[in-house]
Amino acid sequence: MAALPILRFPDPRLHTVAKPVDCFDEPLRQLVRDMAETMYTAPGIGLAATQVDVHQQVIVIDTSDAHNRLQVFINPEIISASTDAKVYEEGCLSVPGIYEEVERPDRVRVRAFDEHGREFTYDAEGLMAVCLQHEMDHLKGRVFVQYLSRLKQTRIRSRMLKQDREVA
Repeated sequence: MAALPILRFPDPRLHTVAKPVDCFDEPLRQLVRDMAETMYTAPGIGLAATQVDVHQQVIVIDTSDAHNRLQVFINPEIISASTDAKVYEEGCLSVPGIYEEVERPDRVRVRAFDEHGREFTYDAEGLMAVCLQHEMDHLKGRVFVQYLSRLKQTRIRSRMLKQDREVA
């Protein structure tokens, strides 16, 4: 396994729409393992393949405190969402150090495949629902800062670019 480099906002590759996975083979399972290691090392609770510059519909999530309940969602699709929404503070491995409030449906039902090609449905609420929606946005080429005001987006973009210059 290997930790992969994570793209940082405002990298334009974060806005690439991911393609559905059509081959559930060993390279896909290796990608899942590498993404999990990347997420745990970062550390984070969710990672979409788009964030590691792989534009396939693959997500790994682990919201457990012990980091021992990895969940894999391939070609995920929201099939229902609650009408009641909640505001959660979100962060992102592609936007390190930035946390902002975003309103999303509090419950979602998702249809997806695991890394072996088995289809399943999953009912999520609270943090898990937020995490799923956040990571699915990445697959659509969206970053959570796009839910914020233009002023906040500009400030975040400037802050990320400044951090990149300081590191270089």
